[in-house]
Amino acid sequence: MSDLQKNKTQQASPHEPLLSVKDLQTHFYTATGIAKAVDGVSFDVDAGKTLGIVGESGSGKSVTANSIIRLLPPRTGKIVGGSIRFDGKDVLAMSQKELVSLRGSDIAMIFQDPMTSLDPVFKVGHQMVEMICAHQDISKDEAKKLAISALERVGISDPVKRMNSYPYELSGGMCQRVIIAMAVCSKPKFIIADEPTTALDVTVQARVLELLKELQRDTNTLILLITHNLGVVWEMCDDVMVMYAGKTVEKAETRELYAEPMHPYTWGLLDSIPRLSDESKGLLRTIPGVPPDLRLTGTCCNFCNRCIYAQEICHKEVPPLIEVKPNHFVACHLQNGERTLVRESGDVK
Repeated sequence: MSDLQKNKTQQASPHEPLLSVKDLQTHFYTATGIAKAVDGVSFDVDAGKTLGIVGESGSGKSVTANSIIRLLPPRTGKIVGGSIRFDGKDVLAMSQKELVSLRGSDIAMIFQDPMTSLDPVFKVGHQMVEMICAHQDISKDEAKKLAISALERVGISDPVKRMNSYPYELSGGMCQRVIIAMAVCSKPKFIIADEPTTALDVTVQARVLELLKELQRDTNTLILLITHNLGVVWEMCDDVMVMYAGKTVEKAETRELYAEPMHPYTWGLLDSIPRLSDESKGLLRTIPGVPPDLRLTGTCCNFCNRCIYAQEICHKEVPPLIEVKPNHFVACHLQNGERTLVRESGDVK
């Protein structure tokens, strides 16, 4: 092959996303059986994009995020299948030393519970400065200035005073803002935000979301946003992945999914959002039933016991995730491109 042909071949090589997760399977080994917390999840995200993962508690959202950075309970949690590639590197093949270097520098994590994310015996400023110095080649004085600036950006008043406070002297919402400030200090390539605004009031929530978007614009950061707040997803995310009982049931661009949701579980999530325009004074709409036992999944559609449209095949076979429209994937026997389930009526065309 000539040099010109080699160059053309290299130019034609497919684009590799910053984060690529393929057929991820994470199990938890308990005394009563194996719980398939994440069961064959796949997605790609490019730099500068935001993917939202939504679903009920226990659907596998946080376990998916923790699996990406291999932050699982060492005795009970294990990644048993699939692949995770970040910035062209195989995360599952990394040593513990490489993982420690990766976390906090290229990848930042905003945990769901801020009170357990900070060490109670060290002052906030000490923890921030140590983290910054561990991942950036700067002096402690420069790190302190960077930390104070970050605290100001997330809306903490009198940041110099807060630097000298212990975590237990701060409210849960203020601790969450400290965690977010620590995450943005290193300007990471990838931020995992697990319910980042749960403990915040709406005013601070808007400021934090704007800060994340500003960071994304400035540094082309990839954001993986895990949340129950579908309003935040609409505001922040380019794409949405809906998870249920460890599996992806629907995945699409945000505007597409909100305009034309296709999975019955997604319908239920969207219907449960209260609307000011709703004239009904009755109870909020809910999804009947409870999620399945993760130790017993894998033989049928996980949602069939709660789905009012379920048919015989739903109780016998696991539906594959199929692209029914361009970039719109659904795992439903009744929504597979050839068959279309009509919402409300339950008719299949």
